[in-house]
Amino acid sequence: MKKTWLSLAVLLYAAPLFSQQQPKKPNIILIMVDDMGYSDLGSYGSEIRTPNLDRLANEGLRLREFYNNSICAPTRASLLTGQYQHKAGVGYFDVNLGLPAYQGYLNRQSLTIGEVLRQNGYSTLLSGKWHVGNDSTSWPVQRGFDRFYGVIGGGANYFDPEPMPLGGREYPVVLLENNKRVKPKAGSYYFTDEITSHAVQFLDEQHKSGKPFFLYLAYTAPHWPLQALPEDIAKYKGRYNIGWDSLRTERLARQRQLGLLAPNQTIAARDSSVPDWDNLTYDQQQLWTAKMEVFAAMVDRMDQGVGQLLAKLKALGEDDNTLIVFISDNGAPAEDVAHWGPKAGRNTGPVGTAGSFESQGKNWSYVSNSPFRAFKNNMYEGGISSPFIAWFPGKVPQGTIAKGTAHLIDLAPTFYDVAGAKYPASYQGVSPNPLPGVSLSKLLFSQQEISREQPIFWERAGNRAVRKGKWKLVSGYPQYRWELYDLENDRGETIDVAQQNRQVVNELSSAYFQWAEKTGVVPYDQIKPASVLGTPSARQSR
Repeated sequence: MKKTWLSLAVLLYAAPLFSQQQPKKPNIILIMVDDMGYSDLGSYGSEIRTPNLDRLANEGLRLREFYNNSICAPTRASLLTGQYQHKAGVGYFDVNLGLPAYQGYLNRQSLTIGEVLRQNGYSTLLSGKWHVGNDSTSWPVQRGFDRFYGVIGGGANYFDPEPMPLGGREYPVVLLENNKRVKPKAGSYYFTDEITSHAVQFLDEQHKSGKPFFLYLAYTAPHWPLQALPEDIAKYKGRYNIGWDSLRTERLARQRQLGLLAPNQTIAARDSSVPDWDNLTYDQQQLWTAKMEVFAAMVDRMDQGVGQLLAKLKALGEDDNTLIVFISDNGAPAEDVAHWGPKAGRNTGPVGTAGSFESQGKNWSYVSNSPFRAFKNNMYEGGISSPFIAWFPGKVPQGTIAKGTAHLIDLAPTFYDVAGAKYPASYQGVSPNPLPGVSLSKLLFSQQEISREQPIFWERAGNRAVRKGKWKLVSGYPQYRWELYDLENDRGETIDVAQQNRQVVNELSSAYFQWAEKTGVVPYDQIKPASVLGTPSARQSR
């Protein structure tokens, strides 16, 4: 008996020491927004009210250079797997174009963050947008997530789950909770709020498990259709009467003040297709002003959701043990879907209402992408540059702005590094693809520069780019003419220096073609679908 009590005393004495040796693994929250430009947050130069994300930026780290894949599904494929999108099977979009690199859903060799972290003891949660596979075998619960709420496809209305008439056909909206279809009554909810509330609910439920968690919060806002709550729209009434040129001037000045835009850095030229504000009729100005008011309201509401999430973290006592990363999936878009003629989406109500199918359009998007060139689906900086915020109290230094030059493929290795998670050599009988990215943990926690052996590569719908050091090689479909930019001095991509640097062009283009062959990229004309939504062409269907 005496021996038993002695043994118990030893165990009780040793328990605190053991808990110190085995601290709880950190939680990880990844927040992604949809179709939001580089300058649309207050902490990146915007006038839109984003106090919660601005708080994360001021208490954490921002990157000047973080890259996405220029459009929804390919970005999500790289984000979720740490692979280039072709290697993951989503080289074009979430449609099957008949080749493994373009099958339109995640292949089994490309493990998701959910699969890897769940195998390493994490609860894995997803609320929002999936968009990397429509077939039920590739839904979130089947690819490593314990809980899921959201849409499987590329988007949805914000006030109802009805199909969206788009491109001359009905675009289906599959809204799920886990694997069960749900169809709430039209007008009974606002989708951004639903994404937030389910994420908060998941955290409450997960907390009882005692496990660390990975939460992927994938908002559809501010992707079109432009629909927002009246109280949020009211905050911006009249703010955008100044027009896009004046607003861009304001944002550029704020970016300089914040230190995001160096004094000697170039600014992209005004897009030639954007009309002069003063040449618009009164009615045209009213329509465009209303569009931006609603866009701002959508961003605002998303930020309010981030505030609710932060409050829940604090209430659960998890705020000091959580890494939060925030990004956008691509640059702001040029498409104006409500005005595509006979193939336009429905547009049966004023801008902002449930019947609206308006989009921001390139006139405001060129402001959103300040100070960069071009739009979503392009490989110029405006198409592939995202705001990046990392927050981890006591770990990420406060108020830091770093260059970065990081890419989506780096996030999975970063999360595995932070979590102490092992990337498996084998998973369910499959040998996973090796990870091409690098961990950003040294950059985030000690501001060390990224060491990368290979350049960063892009290809989507024939648009191509390579980034190595200060150099960026880029070409747009269908020209296939290489342009070269010195981004150290010309991130606005205003001066093509390819002719003066033929050796650099040859080196980077050779590296591109080697990467393309290894990754499964094929010339776009060989797989080009008949429409942007992926309907196979007559040539493919034979």
